Amino acid sequence: MLRHVRKPLAHDSAIKQVQGAAPYIDDLPEPQGTLHVAVGGAPAARGTLTKLDLDRVRKAPGVVAVITAADIPAKNCVSAHMDDEPIFAAAQVDFHGQPVFAVAATSRDAARRAVPLATIEVAAEPPAVTVDQGLATGERVLPDYAFVGGDVSAAIAAAPLQAGGTLRMGGQEHFYLEGQIALAVPGEDGAMLVHSSTQHPTEVQHIVARALGVSDAFVTCEVRRMGGAFGGKETQGSQWAAIAAVAARVTRRPCKLRLDRDDDFVMTGKRHDFRVDWSVGFDHDGRIAGLDVLLAARCGLSADCSAGVVDRAMFHADNTYHLPAFRIDSRRVRTNTVSNTAFRGFGGPQGMLAAERMIDAIAWQLGRDPLDIRKTNFYAPGRDRTPYGQVIEDHDVGLALIEQIECTSDYRARRAEIAAFNQTSPILKRGLALTPLKFGISFTLASMNQAGALVHVYQDGSVHLNHGGTEMGQGLFQKVAQIAAEEFGIGLDRVRITPTSTEKVPNTSPTAASSGSDLNGMAVLAAARTIKARMTAFAADNWSVPEEQVVFQDDHVLIGNQRIGFGELAKAAHGGRVSLSSTGYYKTPKLHWDRARGIGHPFFYYAWGAAVSEVLIDATTGENKVLRADILHDVGRSLNPAIDIGQIEGGFVQGMGWLTTEELVFDDSGRLLTHAPSTYKIPVASDVPADFRVALFGGANREETIYRSKAVGEPPFMLAISVFCAIADAVEAACPGAGQKLDAPATPEAILQAIGPFDAAAALAVLAPPS
Repeated sequence: MLRHVRKPLAHDSAIKQVQGAAPYIDDLPEPQGTLHVAVGGAPAARGTLTKLDLDRVRKAPGVVAVITAADIPAKNCVSAHMDDEPIFAAAQVDFHGQPVFAVAATSRDAARRAVPLATIEVAAEPPAVTVDQGLATGERVLPDYAFVGGDVSAAIAAAPLQAGGTLRMGGQEHFYLEGQIALAVPGEDGAMLVHSSTQHPTEVQHIVARALGVSDAFVTCEVRRMGGAFGGKETQGSQWAAIAAVAARVTRRPCKLRLDRDDDFVMTGKRHDFRVDWSVGFDHDGRIAGLDVLLAARCGLSADCSAGVVDRAMFHADNTYHLPAFRIDSRRVRTNTVSNTAFRGFGGPQGMLAAERMIDAIAWQLGRDPLDIRKTNFYAPGRDRTPYGQVIEDHDVGLALIEQIECTSDYRARRAEIAAFNQTSPILKRGLALTPLKFGISFTLASMNQAGALVHVYQDGSVHLNHGGTEMGQGLFQKVAQIAAEEFGIGLDRVRITPTSTEKVPNTSPTAASSGSDLNGMAVLAAARTIKARMTAFAADNWSVPEEQVVFQDDHVLIGNQRIGFGELAKAAHGGRVSLSSTGYYKTPKLHWDRARGIGHPFFYYAWGAAVSEVLIDATTGENKVLRADILHDVGRSLNPAIDIGQIEGGFVQGMGWLTTEELVFDDSGRLLTHAPSTYKIPVASDVPADFRVALFGGANREETIYRSKAVGEPPFMLAISVFCAIADAVEAACPGAGQKLDAPATPEAILQAIGPFDAAAALAVLAPPS
């Protein structure tokens, strides 16, 4: 009987967060003499830096130092794997707002007031801002890449029916509650302690060390918690940590850098926006014969995470559908915009949205229910190999999930009811969609699929827990603490969760790809089992019983016929010179990927899910509302159902934002116009469906994961694709043929543009009784 795991326990910081007592970096006591750093950005999107006059900045009240590229002790580079993005622009400017200098002053207000005093002149050149403009220049941040199987052109041409089109989908601002921040504290012998709001402490450690010209061992990065991240702090935190560290080195004083929200918008990367061009051949039953799709992504000035993001979009361009012949091509387009980066789903949402647009188009052309087309093309025995060669071994799970939610949501009856409503409602139109998802779990870069942990048991029976994962609000620390407590058979109150630190667990992977619990949970379990095995052997030897008669439960240890406290055994074991400390390590099995050939097994397993969304639109204004959402999601044997349901609800609403309200607008000169909450609309409470039903799909993970659970962080985001498809369904009802013209986000303007000229009077006249 499990005591902690699979129980709906509260997040470890929940009470502190509600009380406002959970400390974030800006809440930490500032060391004496701390300076505050503000950053100045370029006034043009592309060109040569011809003048940088900072004299007035240096003379401003409170300014202690001004930092430029020339002040970086070693390498002016923030890229983790390529030498393609500077910490500060030195000669060439590549996007509007690109950091050019920083000010360290005695207060944050003084630093921010000094920044506008700079004179920055750029010999401007016409920038490439959009995907289309980037494609026209031919510039790439990485080479073109494709999956190809069969003769797709012949397959499409030979099919009885064809469809095709272009879908544009926008980017997305992460809009974490806690903005980008770092506090750098210089130590002796050139050491540097950096408190960073980052998902990847090891990368921050490495980039800061490289900028300072010291070895990694001289830099410690520490993270207790983040106020949200969503991928926006996987690589993006490194730049601000490096600037703070350089300022600390120059001034020999602690330096804190907290970006203003407007600067955060302008200077940090977003979700990649895509242009998708596609053509498909299919038969009269809607069965796909071949798909040719081009995924063109706006990457910005550097590669950043674009290799993995666009690959992930390609991996999910099939979603849950078998493609007999295919060409899944990609372009990683270089533009004069901020480098786009990781965002929840990591390219998966873009690939899946393209797949669902294709399915809807087939259904509309055939006059069929899109759900029937989805089920016709679903992976099945003999039709179970993905475009990248991995065999789908559990497609039965996905199909069972679809059929269950089709029944529990009353999909068929509601579809008929909505059709009847739309026949008699010329202005207001309702739409309904059921969309599935299949999301591969693992980093597609194999080396990242590993984790370490450090566990100590003290003589009083308390446990110190540390691992390489970071807590950004997703409940990772709580889940891992449950695992440790379960293994030792002790209460959660005995387990102390400590900040992630590169001093304790080295060479960590980022907390991303929905793998935090999978990797770090297993690493902690390994460490706990090592200590437990030592304690078991000691107890068996000292009490002269077989090891199998030593049982840890309910804060005690049963040793044959005796029962002693866990702390008693820990103290006795220490007295017997037994080590009560251990590291733990885990690497994900079964992974292999030959990118050159586009063949392999890049994912350990798949998470499945489905959502049914019902919407209402006004064909005259484009206004829309989600009336109801039903979600059924596969998390295996949930480690913590309460936290998992929270992740599902939050992911779905965030996905709704991407697809309905959140719109990034750049002007022709490359300046971001939607750079603040006043001009960029994330979902609010009133946008959440009033009728919101979330359920977990039963069943254990078939793979040997931590307690047979499945990842939950990213997959729920893609459930919101059902909202976009439902809006497209309503648009199609308002104007047949218009559904395929709808681009994302489906703002009122986008809905009106898709519908085109709409004569409300004529529509109403159809219902008017004859005179």
